[in-house]
Amino acid sequence: MSARTRVGPLSSRAAGALDVDALLDDRGTGIIVCCGSGGVGKTTTSAALALRAAERGRKVVVLTIDPARRLAQSMGIEMLDNTPRPVAGVDPAAGGRLDAMMLDMKRTFDEVVLSQATPEKARQILENPFYIALSSSFAGTQEYMAMEKLGQIHADARQSGTYDLVVVDTPPSRSALDFLDAPERLSSFLDGRFIRLMLAPARGPAKLMTAGFGLITNALTKILGGQVLRDLQTFVAALDTVFGGFRARAQKTYALLQAEETAFLVVAAPEPDALREAAYFVERLGEDRMPLAGLVVNRASPAPQGTVSADEAMAAAARLRAVDPTSLTAGLLRLHADRTRMVEREAVLRERFAAAHPHVATAVVPALPGDVHDLDGLRRVAGLLAGG
Repeated sequence: MSARTRVGPLSSRAAGALDVDALLDDRGTGIIVCCGSGGVGKTTTSAALALRAAERGRKVVVLTIDPARRLAQSMGIEMLDNTPRPVAGVDPAAGGRLDAMMLDMKRTFDEVVLSQATPEKARQILENPFYIALSSSFAGTQEYMAMEKLGQIHADARQSGTYDLVVVDTPPSRSALDFLDAPERLSSFLDGRFIRLMLAPARGPAKLMTAGFGLITNALTKILGGQVLRDLQTFVAALDTVFGGFRARAQKTYALLQAEETAFLVVAAPEPDALREAAYFVERLGEDRMPLAGLVVNRASPAPQGTVSADEAMAAAARLRAVDPTSLTAGLLRLHADRTRMVEREAVLRERFAAAHPHVATAVVPALPGDVHDLDGLRRVAGLLAGG
C-alpha cells in the first residue's frame, strides 16, 4: 500500500484545490469518513463520493446514518438497513460496484454483545430494560456504534475481499466532535464509580457487602424500587463480562481511523457556525494524528452572471425606482446585488478559514436548484466535488 500524502496540521505543503478523483483512485485509500456538523450535506456528499468511486472502478460500500428518504430512493433502495444492499443503475464499465447500508444502532449493539458474551450472559443483557434503554437512546451510542460498524465492515472486507473502499457518513450530532469523543464517553460511563459500586457484590466475597454498602442499597431500593435495582445490578454484572471487549474494539477502531488508509473529509456549509465547527474538527484531527484529506464547502452560492458590482446594481435600481416604483428591472438589479454580496461574504469566510488553516485543501460545491432525488443528481454532485 502506498503512503497517502497527509494534509492539514501534519503536512508541510501548501494547500490547493482538493483533488477528489485522485483521492478516490488511490488504492491506498480504504476508508473515507465524511464528518461535520448537522445539516451541511454530509449524507449526500458521502453517497456522491461512493457513486463516483464505484463508477471509477472501486468496490464500494457506503454506510449512511439516518438518510433522508429521498436519498435512499436516489440510490434505488426503499429500505436501507444494517445489511449492505446493491445499488442498481451504477455504471459497471470500469469494473466497480456500489452497496449501501444504514446504521441500525440497536442491532449493531446487539451484535457486539452476542459476539463477546456467552449465550446465557448475552440473553441476560439483551432482555434487560437498562440495556434496551442504553442501546436505543444513551447519548453517544449512535456515534460509538457507527465506529463499531465501520470496524466490522473493514474487517469483513479485508477477510473476504468484498470491498476496497468504505465511505462513512457520520451521525448528525450537535457537535462534529461527538464522533471522536463518543467511545471514550461510553467507556467512562461503563467504568464509572456508580457502575463499579453496583458490581461490588457480584464480583467479590461476602465481606464486600459491608454495612455501608447495605445502607446505600437500602436507600436506592426506596428511591428506585426493589425490581429496578435488581434489574440494574443484573445488567451491570452481565455487561461487565463484555466490557473489556467494548473498550478493546473501540481502541482498535480508533487506531484504524488514524491509519494511513483512512481519509477524513470535513464537510461544512459556507456559514460562520458551520466553518467554525469545521475548524474545531480540523484542529482535533491534527491533535489526534488522524489523516485529513481536506474540506468540502457545500451548497455555496453560485456567482451571478455579469460584471456589474453590487454597488452599481443598487445605484441603478435606485435610479429606476425613482422613475418607476414598480420597475421589474430594478427588482432584478436588487436581486443581483443581494446575490453578489452573498457570494462575497462566503468568499471572505473561506478566505478566513484558509488563512487559519493554510494546509487544508478545499473543494467548493455550488448549491443546486433542487433536491437530489436520483443517481443522476448524485453524479452531478460528484462531478462538482471533483471540480467539474
